[in-house]
Amino acid sequence: MSDNSSTNRLFDRFAEAASQFASHAAFFIGCVLLVVIWAPTYFVLGSLNTWQLLINTATTIVTFLLVALLQNAQRRSDDAVHQKLDALADGLADVMEHMSTQGDALRSDIRELHKAVGTEQPTISNGS
Repeated sequence: MSDNSSTNRLFDRFAEAASQFASHAAFFIGCVLLVVIWAPTYFVLGSLNTWQLLINTATTIVTFLLVALLQNAQRRSDDAVHQKLDALADGLADVMEHMSTQGDALRSDIRELHKAVGTEQPTISNGS
């Protein structure tokens, strides 16, 4: 199990590094330059179907792999945001529960908060 976990961590680090690299302007400029350099070869070497097939295959493979890496980074980012929001909602619910002795309106708000974020609703005492 630890071998699988270390493999996942290694992949996550690689995906994060790829995401950081691909999100820089220099990467985009490099891609644009590659297209600008490649485009004239269509007219010069247009009769070479093998050349076009090679370029199309290479760009498809690179695009597929890059999308997979970026999806991994996005999923981890989304998970981190959800964890933070859940912690905030749980903390807010705890504060509201602590203050719930002040009235029924606050108890109703607590129930709405738990329902909205999908957390478990504790039983709220009437303060008596």
